[in-house]
Amino acid sequence: MTGSEVSPSFRLAYVPGVTPTKWVRIWNERLPGVPLTLVPVSAAEAPGLLRDRGADAGFVRLPIDRTDLSAIPLYTETTVVVVPKDHLVAAVDEVSAGDLAEEIVLHPLDDTLDWEVRPGLPAAERPATTADAVELVAAGIGVLVVPQSLARLHHRKDLTYRTVTDAPASRVALSWPEEETTDLVDQFIGIVRGRTVNSSRGRAPAAAEAPARQKKSKRPESGGARHKPAAGGSGGKPPRAGSGGARGGKGAKGGSKGGKPRRRP
Repeated sequence: MTGSEVSPSFRLAYVPGVTPTKWVRIWNERLPGVPLTLVPVSAAEAPGLLRDRGADAGFVRLPIDRTDLSAIPLYTETTVVVVPKDHLVAAVDEVSAGDLAEEIVLHPLDDTLDWEVRPGLPAAERPATTADAVELVAAGIGVLVVPQSLARLHHRKDLTYRTVTDAPASRVALSWPEEETTDLVDQFIGIVRGRTVNSSRGRAPAAAEAPARQKKSKRPESGGARHKPAAGGSGGKPPRAGSGGARGGKGAKGGSKGGKPRRRP
């Protein structure tokens, strides 16, 4: 089977906390002949996966090195602190980083927040993953500051979360290898950006042609006025063939001569 005969497909990577369900559904409706495969990947490994062509495009968390990757920022998440339900923080709607100064704030190795100065007190060890950190919060060992989508992803009945007003936010972006902006990648970009099924970058000029055609069709009507007869009664009707006032007069005169009898000599 040659390369041109290989059936097209699309591989979409996504990091924890991102839910691509809506975009996948739209893809399947618009391109039923092109299967889309989801590739889960950690936030730290996502850029490398795209560079190695392990996926055609992917949802990543910024910042990333954009040397050879294109990225379209999509949205910014609220940052929250995850605490036990009986914690003092659970009694308020939001807190600041300063309110966590006396708390042990867990810092997992897969943390996605770009802190300049981390709040609170450091734990003795860093948990390997956010999921491990959530288990430690449930055990009463500390609290955890994460994007809201990760707090929802690792939800537990004995935990809750509150907004941290001055924490750095996490931005989610759609990214792909810069040199691999294929037609399928462009199709997916359109879906994510909300482009409708009938929209097309090439249809705008075509739509503008209709008024032009309308104007052209009106030109003969306006031009018809130029052929109106000149002012004056006789100008409106063409003369009859063979007619002429002088010749007609002579004919009449000659007719009167022929009516008189000739005299005999």
